[in-house]
Amino acid sequence: MKRNMRVGAILKTLMDYPGEIFTLNYFSERLKAAKSSISEDIVIIKGLFRELDLGSIETITGASGGVMVKPFKSEEDRRLLLDRLSKVLMEKNRRIPGGFLYYADILYQAHYVKDLGEMIAQRFFHDKIDYVMTIETKGITLGLMTANYLNVPLVVARKDNRISEGATISINYVSGSTGNLSSMYCAKRAIKRGRRVLIVDDFLRGGGTIRGMMDLVEEFESEVVGVAVFIDNRDQGKKMIRDYYAILNMETVGDEIHVKGQGL
Repeated sequence: MKRNMRVGAILKTLMDYPGEIFTLNYFSERLKAAKSSISEDIVIIKGLFRELDLGSIETITGASGGVMVKPFKSEEDRRLLLDRLSKVLMEKNRRIPGGFLYYADILYQAHYVKDLGEMIAQRFFHDKIDYVMTIETKGITLGLMTANYLNVPLVVARKDNRISEGATISINYVSGSTGNLSSMYCAKRAIKRGRRVLIVDDFLRGGGTIRGMMDLVEEFESEVVGVAVFIDNRDQGKKMIRDYYAILNMETVGDEIHVKGQGL
C-alpha cells in the first residue's frame, strides 16, 4: 500500500473514533506495513493538522500507548459557529410566549450538534471524564456527541421509572424556575462507584434539573467534575448552580430575545 493510501486510512480511523488510542501495531497489522513506516505516516498527519489548524493528534508513549485525535476546534471555527447559531436563534419566529425560545431543531441537526459536542469535549478533555450524563429528552443528542468525542459512555437520567432499566436509583428535585417537585431515575448499573462525571444539558434556567443530576451522581458515590449547557438563560438571575460552561447566553431586551456566543 502506498504512503498516501496509508495516511488516508489512518486519518479516517482516527477521525471516526476521536479520543480512542490506536497502537502502532494495530495500524501495522491492518495496513501490512512496518511500524517505522506507520510512525512516519503519523508525523505527516500531525504536520497536516498543525499547518491547517485542523485539530490535535496526540501520541501516547509506553506499553499501552499509541496515537489518537484530540477534540479540537480552532478559535476562528468556534467563533464562526457561535455567530451562525446566534443569528439563527434570534430569528423572530423562534420566540415562544412566556419567554421561551425554540431551539430543538438545532439539537436535532447532526452537523450542528456534532460541532457543539466537540466544543464541550475540547473544554473538558483533560478532566479525565468517565461518563457523560444528561436528562431526557432534548439534551440526549448533545450529550451523545460529547460522549463520542470524549470516548466515554452516555448515561441518561429518566423522568419516570421504566421496568426495562431494571433496578434504579431515584431522587427528588425542585425545579429552579417553577418550584415544582419532580423525580428522576437512573439504572443502578449505569455508573460505577468512584467515577468522574460530566453533566450536559440543553438549557439552563434556574438550574434545578442540573442540581438534581448532581445529587443523583452523588447517590452513585461518584463525582461531578463539570457542567456544560447549550443555552444559559441570563434572565433567570438566581440559579441553583454556580460553576458551569455555557456555549450561548440568552437574555430578553425589551420585546426581543438576544442570543450571543460565550463558549470560546
